[in-house]
Amino acid sequence: MAKILNNRGNRIYQGKMKRGKIKIFLFSVAFIAILSVFFPVFAFELDLEKRVFECTLKNGMKVLLMERHTSPTVSCFIRFKAGAVDEKTGNTGIAHFLEHLKFKGTKTLGTKNYNEEEKILRKIDNVAVKRDALVLEDAKKNKEEIERLNVKLKELQKMLKNYVIKDEIFSIYSKNGATGFNATTGQDITSYMISLPSNRLELWLTIESDRMLNPVFREFYSERDVIMEERRQTIDSKPHRKLLEHFLATAFIAHPYGIPVIGWSGDMEFLCKQEVVKFNKTFYAPNNAVVAIVGDINIHHTLFLLKQYFEKIPARKLPPRVITKEPVQLGERRIKVALDAKPKLIMGFHKKTIPDFEDYVFDVIDSILSRGRTSRFYINLI
Repeated sequence: MAKILNNRGNRIYQGKMKRGKIKIFLFSVAFIAILSVFFPVFAFELDLEKRVFECTLKNGMKVLLMERHTSPTVSCFIRFKAGAVDEKTGNTGIAHFLEHLKFKGTKTLGTKNYNEEEKILRKIDNVAVKRDALVLEDAKKNKEEIERLNVKLKELQKMLKNYVIKDEIFSIYSKNGATGFNATTGQDITSYMISLPSNRLELWLTIESDRMLNPVFREFYSERDVIMEERRQTIDSKPHRKLLEHFLATAFIAHPYGIPVIGWSGDMEFLCKQEVVKFNKTFYAPNNAVVAIVGDINIHHTLFLLKQYFEKIPARKLPPRVITKEPVQLGERRIKVALDAKPKLIMGFHKKTIPDFEDYVFDVIDSILSRGRTSRFYINLI
């Protein structure tokens, strides 16, 4: 007599089995158990595509949902098809800067009294625009007026603090058990992600739909200083990253992939609020976004909530994505960067990208040549 129990001890099979069949059955169980221990992702990935529910809301927002009841949590992503390649000359770094500003709140989040705060924000903008114009015109010639405007700007920013609730969105999420609240900006996309208890999904929908509908770019000029400092820390003071930045600028002479995602410092210093607002209105549209939710959810109920919170956001006409085609490279390009650091070499070759199959071939070549202690480069060079 064979008795089979599930992982909760409940009987799922009982009956007579012949000795040969028992051996085959036990072998099959053992094989599956080995797969689940050493290759836990293997079985899951086989039917992953079948488990993903995909649809498009009325306003063009694409939705990907998948139930996964392994824990009472949910992971949520919003990805906008906008990045550094969508910037214009003179505004490099604007996509990355917008990512920062999206954490500053809305007309209801991050403020004690938005009506009063808005009056101060307008005054700050007026003073800052005049100051930036004088600096660009002639900083030495306009030194006294620039200093006067800087003093005025600091006074207004101090007044603004009386109305701002700093990091309120982060605080609300943290108090509700959320983790991994973050964002990333790339050349082509910008993503916002978080994980939180599944019974707090509607909280995420409330906050994120509000961030799309009613963003307020408060602390704009102080945050502009923050991204300048970020560049100094992550690029300018890191020799290997400085080398990579120059390498990419040499590899791409026409295509915007040669421009750093964080932006060139000369542009970052004078990023205009009006241009940031325009970029947000242009690209942060529901018909330019993909929402992915995975976890302890009911697909039908989650879709109902998504429609309730996101379908009220109107679609926008998206501009054609006209990107300069990189000309065929006619010869080897070399660049040498003199820095106070150990010698380092970067070599690169232009190749096709996804969805072209050759991209996967290059992944294999990359792995064979340079990943880990068994790679060709490590064995032969190190």
